[in-house]
Amino acid sequence: MATRLLYLTRHAEQDLAALRESDAGEPDTGLTERGRRQATLLGERLRGRRFAAVQHGPLRRAAQTAELIAASLPEVPVYETELAGDHLPHDTDPVGLPPAYATFLGQFSAAERVDGPQVTAAAVRRFAGPVSDGPTGDEPVRELVVTHSFLIAWLVRHALDAPEWRWMGLNLHNAGLTVIRYSPTGPPNLIAVNDVAHLPPELRGTGLPPDYLV
Repeated sequence: MATRLLYLTRHAEQDLAALRESDAGEPDTGLTERGRRQATLLGERLRGRRFAAVQHGPLRRAAQTAELIAASLPEVPVYETELAGDHLPHDTDPVGLPPAYATFLGQFSAAERVDGPQVTAAAVRRFAGPVSDGPTGDEPVRELVVTHSFLIAWLVRHALDAPEWRWMGLNLHNAGLTVIRYSPTGPPNLIAVNDVAHLPPELRGTGLPPDYLV
């Protein structure tokens, strides 16, 4: 078995203006110009790392983010996978939680509360843990997953073995970097969470409340 370094990033800033202007109410819009810059800068930060693959969810904002990052990672294969999609990770019981959480959970349909956790469980099986058929030696296997806030929050919660409801409240920056190390010889290690050192101040905190800009 080999150590896995799982690099996770939320897609860059989505073009919400196009979303509002869409006559069909199409939610699958791409990136803003600012988002394209965020993704490009993340790619430049990762340049020179040896990645086994870049994987991304099927929505346009994730696919475009992955494409721009991969421009700095020549010869690294890029794959689309539903496992990195935007899914409700857990059918969390709102009883006993703050009212805001109950309101948030109430927006999901019965189907989403069943299907989302199933896909997320499959994503955990795929991405969380050491690489069973990886190369021997000291070099870890690096994978980059371009996804959405929910999956990253769930994988951080999973790595910490925190209560299942605690995926809520873990909010991720657009093009921020989270890295989890899965070793064959110990528990998961959080290497980085919400790291935006590659972004200048004007590109940080997008898609989040103003007080997330620190």
